[in-house]
Amino acid sequence: MTNTNYTELSYSDDCEKYINQFIQDFTLRTAEIGQGTVIKRALPSREKRMIGAWCFLDHAGPVTFPQGDGLDVGPHPHIGLQTFTWMIEGTMMHSDSLGTKQLIRPKQVNLMTAGYGISHTEVAPETETRMHAAQLWIALPDAKIKMAPRFDHYPELPVVQKDGIDFTVLVGEFLSTTSPVQVHSKLLGVDLATQESTRTLLRLNPKYEYGFMALEGTASINGHELNEDNMVVLEPGLEQVDIAIHANSRILLLGGEPFESPILLWWNFVGRTQEELNIAREQWMNSDERFGQIPDYDGPRLKAPIFPDKMRASK
Repeated sequence: MTNTNYTELSYSDDCEKYINQFIQDFTLRTAEIGQGTVIKRALPSREKRMIGAWCFLDHAGPVTFPQGDGLDVGPHPHIGLQTFTWMIEGTMMHSDSLGTKQLIRPKQVNLMTAGYGISHTEVAPETETRMHAAQLWIALPDAKIKMAPRFDHYPELPVVQKDGIDFTVLVGEFLSTTSPVQVHSKLLGVDLATQESTRTLLRLNPKYEYGFMALEGTASINGHELNEDNMVVLEPGLEQVDIAIHANSRILLLGGEPFESPILLWWNFVGRTQEELNIAREQWMNSDERFGQIPDYDGPRLKAPIFPDKMRASK
């Protein structure tokens, strides 16, 4: 639902009912991926498949582990997307088939553009004992889905302060500040962190849909509770949002224009047809040059799961 004539939030009963037409929240799925690392998955879900071009969102940690027991994800492929890693605590080494080796540290972003095809690994250094991160995927638009793969590392992101909140602009433009991260759709990504309880009113783009995820602590989004076990989504049509953030909390805000095309997301691939995904799977299983090699990784490549007969498109 959209309403481009709506310009101001109010807290009367009638307006609150009106605003609630644009809001939904749902419970995150939870899984453990080894060594006590808990993953909470917000996207895709049955309730919401995408937010703009954001098509995948995992929240990993925070977790503490013995030295040498950190995350170790062997070589695996991607097509049709960008992987976006926002590191909050700990470090992780990225290696890929382009020859890239890049350690990501807290408050940094790694952006890997898969395009036509790439493979990579993610390994915690032997001395690492902490991990807390958000891992996201961005679906590439039709015109860019087969672009050449590339990797970009962003050691510094712009930070803006307002109402006692540190806003780190991860993607897009926010509070008259633009992120250097290069994406190919109209998108927004912002990290909101505060040590004290506070409240702020933020302007929104009524053409965008938005999602809020608590990486630490709790908040209230237009009166809807946000905690580490749910996601709050705003559909297009709102021009402002009232946010109350509790002390020592960190909130991830995502936004974007509804994506141009339905997509198919399967395993680590994003495409438009089952045929192209199946071809990519076969090429990976047959060690096709499309996905290159990572010769210095000491371990097996990940095997692709069995390909399904039918898939549900995301939009």
